[in-house]
Order: sequence, then structure tokens, then C-alpha cells
Amino acid sequence: MGDLQYHIRCKPGDVGEVVLLPGDPGRVEPIARLLDSPRLVARNREYTTYTGSLDGRAVSVCSTGIGSPSTAIAVEELAAIGATTFIRVGTTGSIQKDVHFSDLVIATAAVRDEGTTPSYVPMSYPAVADFELVGAMLAAARAANQPAHAGIVRSHDALYPDLAAARMPRRQELEGALSVWQRARVLCNDMETSTIFVICALRNLRGGSVLTVVNEPGEEAIDPARVAALDLTPMFRVALAGARQLAPLKA
Repeated sequence: MGDLQYHIRCKPGDVGEVVLLPGDPGRVEPIARLLDSPRLVARNREYTTYTGSLDGRAVSVCSTGIGSPSTAIAVEELAAIGATTFIRVGTTGSIQKDVHFSDLVIATAAVRDEGTTPSYVPMSYPAVADFELVGAMLAAARAANQPAHAGIVRSHDALYPDLAAARMPRRQELEGALSVWQRARVLCNDMETSTIFVICALRNLRGGSVLTVVNEPGEEAIDPARVAALDLTPMFRVALAGARQLAPLKA
């Protein structure tokens, strides 16, 4: 089993050049059903991996779990066995009043407000999406008449201090920071995008992120029933349509 990756339990030939990265393992199979002839490759810890084809080209889906540490492991191990294009597909909380529930956000860059990427490079290094991938996904969203925003997102490590800053010991500091990001026109918060962008840039790979908004400014909780009823398929289709437009990445 040469080159078998320890965490994702995949080896060369198991995954396509393009990989979609949901956080939730439960979202992997619904995405895989949008591909031709999907098959389960591996299931280990938070990592569930399927591979199928899109226009005759191998495409994979691998869950990352929640947060930047496990996402970094997924990207590193997938890249080690041949993946070159990584697209996060996940949910996000809006911090702008004009970015609404169920809208898509296509990240052009990400605030590195997490603790994983500083181990890779100094904080002055930017977390930026692949330009072609952003354009392709934005065009796909517009062609589908899907409300979509393109701009900067913020990736962080602590969900509940953001959702309920008023109940936290560091209330004033947290509320002040969130106000800064809102005034700076950062569109939304997630927990993984910046890590994907940084590692992809360092490895000369493509990184993208398309997110679905599941709560809006001022909401101190995410409504599970409301989110469960939300159709995430438009986000998955935008990611796949964007990938379809990209030529293979040369080594």
C-alpha cells in the first residue's frame, strides 16, 4: 500500500485532480451523486472520500471536518497523491446586512484569523483564491440566476464567541473585532477557507471556496431546522461548473 495517506486512507490513483471539500462527512455522498459513477474510496475519522467523473475527468469529494487543523491535513494528503484543485463547499455566517440567508459567497480572499496557517508562513502572507476559479464559479452562479457575492471572507477558530459575543468574558474585545470586520466589508465568517488558500498558494495549486449563508448578522444561533431544509445543491453545482471550465493544472 505504497503512499497510502495516514488520515484520509487514500493512495495515488484514488482521487481526481479536482477535489470538492465539504466540512460535513454527511454532505459527501449528496455531492458525489452529481458525478458520474461515484464510488466510496475511504472513510476514516472525519474524512470520507468519494471519486466519480465529470465530463470523463476524475473528480473527488473529501470531507475535512470542522476547522483549519483537519482541513490542512486533508489538503496536504490529497495533494500528496495528485490532487491539484481544491474547492471548499460549506456554510457560513453573514456579517453584512446585504448578504442574506441562502445566498452564495464566492471568496476572493480570506482573513487569516485562525491558528493553523501561522505555522506555515507569517501573517503578512495573504490568503488569496485562484483567480480563474473565482471567475469560473461567479460566472456559473450568474448563469444559474443564483444570488452570489464575491469578496473577502474571514476564517476563524471559535464559532460560539462569534455567535454569542455578548455572553463571553471577552465581550468588548470580541464585539469590537466583529465590528471592525463588518466595517471592512468582510462578507462572512467560516472556519476553513484561509487554510485552503494558503496551502494551495504555497504548493502552486488552485484553491477556491464557495459558501452558502446559513445565518445573518444579529442572529445568535443557527436554526437547525431552517438549515436542514435549505437546498445546498446550487452551491455544489456552482463548484462543479467552475471546475468544469478549468484546464488541467500542469506540474
